[in-house]
Amino acid sequence: MTDDEIFEVVRRHVLDVLPGVDPDAVRPDRAMRDLGANSLDRMDVVIGVQDELGVRVPTAALAGVNDLRSLVGVLREHT
Repeated sequence: MTDDEIFEVVRRHVLDVLPGVDPDAVRPDRAMRDLGANSLDRMDVVIGVQDELGVRVPTAALAGVNDLRSLVGVLREHT
């Protein structure tokens, strides 16, 4: 799966969890926190993406995730 394909899954989940967010604002360089996501929202996105992709990412691997691009990278490493 390519980074672009993984990003589209992440983007879809971000928009599902944060329905008031402008879809154009969901870009790889943005952090979910900057989009208005609290810690529970971020967890919902990550769990939903993992379920859809059929992967499990260790919590420690998510510690360095600062933006959607880095989240995609971590997810790609575990697919």
